Amino acid sequence: MSIVQYTEEKKEKKGVANVYSRTNPFQAKVLENKNLNGPGSSKETRHIELSLEGSGLSYVPGDCLGILPENDPELVAELLEELKEDGEKPVVINKQGDTLPLKDALTSHFEITLLTKKVLQQAAELTENEELRNLVLPENVTQMKAYIEGRDLLDLLRDFGPWNATAQEIVSLLRKMPPRLYSIASSFAAHPGQVHLTIGAVRYTAHGRERKGVCSVQCAERLHEGDTLPVFIQVNKHFNLPETNDTDVIMIGPGTGIAPFRSFIEELSVKKGSGRSWLFFGDQHSATDFLYKDELEQYQKDGVLTKLDAAFSRDSDEKVYVQHKMQEHSKELFEWLENGAYFYVCGDKQYMAKDVHNMLIDIIEKEGKMTRDSAVEYLNTMQKEKRYQRDVY
Repeated sequence: MSIVQYTEEKKEKKGVANVYSRTNPFQAKVLENKNLNGPGSSKETRHIELSLEGSGLSYVPGDCLGILPENDPELVAELLEELKEDGEKPVVINKQGDTLPLKDALTSHFEITLLTKKVLQQAAELTENEELRNLVLPENVTQMKAYIEGRDLLDLLRDFGPWNATAQEIVSLLRKMPPRLYSIASSFAAHPGQVHLTIGAVRYTAHGRERKGVCSVQCAERLHEGDTLPVFIQVNKHFNLPETNDTDVIMIGPGTGIAPFRSFIEELSVKKGSGRSWLFFGDQHSATDFLYKDELEQYQKDGVLTKLDAAFSRDSDEKVYVQHKMQEHSKELFEWLENGAYFYVCGDKQYMAKDVHNMLIDIIEKEGKMTRDSAVEYLNTMQKEKRYQRDVY
């Protein structure tokens, strides 16, 4: 049975052929897929437009699109070679006893690019390899975590053979491929029947091998106009525009963090109100990495976007980031907050969101002539009032 037949059969069993969801995704047709970065950029950011025609699906700014991705066919081929197995061999993929050909199971059903403690512990039962058996001992948990970081199933198979295992035993180690969630980069009011995404292709080298983000590189390298992608809408109740269009909004969205704010700005352009909008964008180089530059500048000319400040970290000797631009405009930014503005952050959780958070406290402390504790309390109050919202990853 092919993966398509398997999916269709599951739909029929559930009797929900027309209700699209995480367990029954809609096959959205690709209308456009282009690189937003200019020649010479070190990044590749795809702008993807999908059709939702006939799905009955809709969304509001702040919502996410879930994609059920497929693994890289080259990685699947390497795994089949390592396993010395026929890709057409059927394997059981769940507790219900459903089967798929091994190649299809590795392509569309199982997560093969990440390892977990559980996978390693179970794998140790399938080999005589002393190194792996030692690695999973409770006292070696630190070393095990270090091994897992940045490695995948192919590394595991190559590093700790020979394996006394069938293909079925190997796939039984694996968890089901989770969907990938992306902030929607369009307004349904501006593009009825469509959904747009802004996806940065993830590529890096680790442990002597090239690595690729499962979904991002599928979208960058193997998704073409006319193809379809299995998708569903994921509601996000914690990242929304104010209820009234007369409220000011401040948006911090460097890199692909711009995505939900493109959605916000498009929505504001359709549903006109007296509220002002201020976008802080950042990336490496202005010439190659200013995502949606022409659109944003047009929105500014049209008065939809009141202020636009951009920081490009590699265009000057000193690295300039969005938090530095916030600092430059600290007096005006605090005036907006005092006027009831909503403050939004989208993007990198590890560094950017923390730096922006700390800068925001600095600005409130300085411009509000407050103590540090009072500035923190001011921000906490904003959060409780849903005036400080973050979509970070």
